[in-house]
Amino acid sequence: MNSQERRPSGSPQPASSEEGTRDLSSTHVTHVREDVALAGRCANVHLPTGRTCTLPVRHPGSCNFVGPGDADNVAVH
Repeated sequence: MNSQERRPSGSPQPASSEEGTRDLSSTHVTHVREDVALAGRCANVHLPTGRTCTLPVRHPGSCNFVGPGDADNVAVH
């Protein structure tokens, strides 16, 4: 099958394994603090530090991570 042929799903097959890997790199797993998310915040958790983003949901740009105590202050209890 060449790169122009369609797979049964209807989507074109990647031309190379490198291209397929590049597609997968845009998919990432995020960890979210549910209590902070319920307060309308981003709530993404930076796993190495345990810090949480308290910016509004779907904010533009990078996250602004704060310590657990500050995240507790915005969390819904």
